[in-house]
Amino acid sequence: MKKLFALATILPLLGCSNLDDDTLSNRTKKTAPAAVIERNNQVKMQNINSTGVLNEMIPIQAKQSKPANVNPKKASQLLNVPLIRQNPELRYGCEVTSLTMVLQYAGVKTDKMELYRLIKKDSDPLVKTNGDIRRWGNPAEGFVGDMTGKTPGYAVFDRPMVQLINQKLPGRAINLTNQPFERVLQHVSDGYPVVVWTTGDYRLPDRWESWYHGQQYIKTPLDLHAVVLVGYDRNFVYLNDPLSGRKQVRVGKDRFISSWKALNCRAVSYK
Repeated sequence: MKKLFALATILPLLGCSNLDDDTLSNRTKKTAPAAVIERNNQVKMQNINSTGVLNEMIPIQAKQSKPANVNPKKASQLLNVPLIRQNPELRYGCEVTSLTMVLQYAGVKTDKMELYRLIKKDSDPLVKTNGDIRRWGNPAEGFVGDMTGKTPGYAVFDRPMVQLINQKLPGRAINLTNQPFERVLQHVSDGYPVVVWTTGDYRLPDRWESWYHGQQYIKTPLDLHAVVLVGYDRNFVYLNDPLSGRKQVRVGKDRFISSWKALNCRAVSYK
């Protein structure tokens, strides 16, 4: 998001117990040998009294299901995701433009202007006092401000983006926000580009703003940006940047991860 804002909102276990041997012996004076029964993939023990009546059924050990197959993460990956520029139509439209790249890669026929119209918006007006922002919208609920730049605009975060992905790919959106970055890289390794939130220069944010949304206090860096993570190798990540118009931009991995974490580890994609 060019020179604009990001958000940092100052916003069972099942227990079981088994009966011990003394308890069982007190419940029945005579018992036949225990019989082990296997049914519906569960192993159980039956204690049968001398009259042949079932007395207890105690779980011994359930068969363990096999873990789902997980493809090993490749040492490197680079996806040929189409590059789309946000300007001149969408001055503050880095999120929907990045999502357009991802959806087109998935085979969806759409464009940035359609997603601009479809994305949920937070219409709370901008209120300033002596040049300082006092009240505005919440990017977690919808795009804040004017994406075209005719009036001030800001950003949108992961949840409205996930909703939009599900409109275009029903049931296939995946929110990787707050997952370890290795999990995000695994998703790219599996062949899916990811929209990620960072800053304009992929470094730590250094210009902060704050306001209220209702009773909610929002503190955010002004240099928010969203790009598409299209690849990685041992030392670098590769990004499609809708603002600079550069494809497969190489950025140091550690540098990028620090920026991504500062933006609250936001990432969305599809499966």
